[in-house]
Amino acid sequence: MRRIINGKKYDTDTADFIDETGNNLPQSNFRWMEEELYKKKTGEFFLAGEGGPLSKYGIRCDNNTLSGSHKITPLTIDEAKEWVENNSYYDTYVELFGEPEE
Repeated sequence: MRRIINGKKYDTDTADFIDETGNNLPQSNFRWMEEELYKKKTGEFFLAGEGGPLSKYGIRCDNNTLSGSHKITPLTIDEAKEWVENNSYYDTYVELFGEPEE
């Protein structure tokens, strides 16, 4: 997936894949969703996510209907840290951000 956001390129093919998470629902479920964390060569983090119409990736269409979608979301360092804390492993956090404080 590739996007230009605020004049910057975000490309899942050229960025480093860090980790992924999802809600383990089948794609046929309207609440299904998956997210992948990436780090660009510039050090910036972003999420590539997709999901069903009732997930956080749902979008409103004509006639008050919803549809699933996918998008790229740039993250600040603090947002990336929080995502890793909530969705990944201790070793991943340490590798990316160093040892946390006691």
